[in-house]
Amino acid sequence: MATAEQAQAALTAVKDAGSGRNLLELGWIQEPRLQGQRAVIRLALPSFAQSQRDRIVAEAREALLSLEGIDDVQIELAQPAAAASAGAPIGAAGHGPGGHGQLPERQPIPGVRQVIAVSSGKGGVGKSTVAVNLACALARTGLRVGLLDADIYGPNAPTMLGVADRTPEVRGEGAGQVLVPIPSCGIAVVSMGLLIDANQPVIWRGPMLNGIIRQFLYQVDWGERDVVVVDLPPGTGDAQLTLAQAVPMAGVIVVTTPQEVSLADARRGLAMFLQMGVNVLGVVENMSGFIPPDAPEKRYPIFGSGGGARLAEEAGVALLAELPLEMPVREAGDSGRPVVIAEPDSVTARAFLDLAARIATLAPVAA
Repeated sequence: MATAEQAQAALTAVKDAGSGRNLLELGWIQEPRLQGQRAVIRLALPSFAQSQRDRIVAEAREALLSLEGIDDVQIELAQPAAAASAGAPIGAAGHGPGGHGQLPERQPIPGVRQVIAVSSGKGGVGKSTVAVNLACALARTGLRVGLLDADIYGPNAPTMLGVADRTPEVRGEGAGQVLVPIPSCGIAVVSMGLLIDANQPVIWRGPMLNGIIRQFLYQVDWGERDVVVVDLPPGTGDAQLTLAQAVPMAGVIVVTTPQEVSLADARRGLAMFLQMGVNVLGVVENMSGFIPPDAPEKRYPIFGSGGGARLAEEAGVALLAELPLEMPVREAGDSGRPVVIAEPDSVTARAFLDLAARIATLAPVAA
């Protein structure tokens, strides 16, 4: 008959895909024990590792069934953690930030000098394109930049940065576990898209969403960063509330297109941040005019014109940029090299560099 020690030894073959460390070492497999001819383990995966669950279960079952005298394996799946606090094990629930206790005061991210969020009232306005290219443009000015893709349900940053096939490493032990951002295009990125399969949906309620965003804020090895750009999901929901309540921000940028349907939602989003006391740096109007590749001197206002300027004037904030719509933007995003890097002399790339300079003036990095 196999012993508990042999069961533990067999389970060391089951490893995290990102760090390569075994799950006993990480604390994700708990309480391995034998009950006659049955082996019992408890699987407690953190939120970011849920995409590996089926593989881990299959490998753990196979490893235990290979032991002499074991003909049944019982795997108890712990409820995925709803939240995590700074200093808690990744994926652990608690009464810290995101837990069920009283919300703490806004907590800075260690090593990060300022946080700038990019938001939009509705999807499809190019918010992620703005966030990714702004981060790259800021990096080109010499700043140390991170990108936190907080669009948990639609994480596109890994594709735009050409790292969708990579998985972050996990470092540390127990309460000190942290994710290591993936470097690309001069910035460091963390995204749910790096932790799940390409076609896997994220079907989470608010507490789970809040938990993973707080983990991305406080349990990532950001190192020393002058600025972290946060790509928020569209709307005025849990992600926006979590970020606004959790971390002090230098400000938020609201992205819209010129058309009224987009402006109506952008007004709500902008009003939400003002109501929560978050500094609104200004409005970015995206897709302000189509530039045909065979006639670069022309612009066609296919989504209307002047909407961003009207929104900014109504709210008493700055109109930060009017970004055109041109083919290199789409081509660069699909190829994994943002237009700021792939086509630095394009009209849009120059507009992003101007936007970065404007942001650096409005929200200068503290010395």
